[in-house]
Amino acid sequence: MDIVKRVLIAEEEIQERVRELGAQISKDYEGKELLLLCILKGGLMFLADLCRHITVPVAIDFIGISSYGHATRSSGVVRITKDLEQSIEGKHVLIIEDIIDSGLTLSYLMNNLAIRKPASLKICTLLDKQVNREVDIPVDYVGFTVPNEFLVGYGLDYCELYRNIPYIFVLDPKYYTHDM
Repeated sequence: MDIVKRVLIAEEEIQERVRELGAQISKDYEGKELLLLCILKGGLMFLADLCRHITVPVAIDFIGISSYGHATRSSGVVRITKDLEQSIEGKHVLIIEDIIDSGLTLSYLMNNLAIRKPASLKICTLLDKQVNREVDIPVDYVGFTVPNEFLVGYGLDYCELYRNIPYIFVLDPKYYTHDM
């Protein structure tokens, strides 16, 4: 595809790391029930693959939260676009995220969820772009640490497109206004 500047993480690498994360999460939550809370829309691909590698009983819920809109970087304004369908009070909650960038969105979400009194609240992200971190947040499970480039594929989009690509790639800058 001509939109691909370069492949950053191949499909096979992603799947191997997802298996490893699933095994670690299963070990850490042994004997407990777990609620996987997927941040829409980007976390959906990661959730679908990850949950198949977790051996403890899991429930799944979704939350829509946005700070990007159609931009290539966070606006800093966070809004919930879809709330949970169930109570998390007393539950072990693991947030499933596609990428952590500035940390502003997850910081907002963690504060919002903490007042709902879960038994535990942790974060699992496929990608961690630490170089852009503005807010220090505890990330419990990380798939890959990535550079400061505009990444697309495996759930990550550009203008709602390319989420279905099974690998993660750097989008050729000629397809967007470079504001990173």
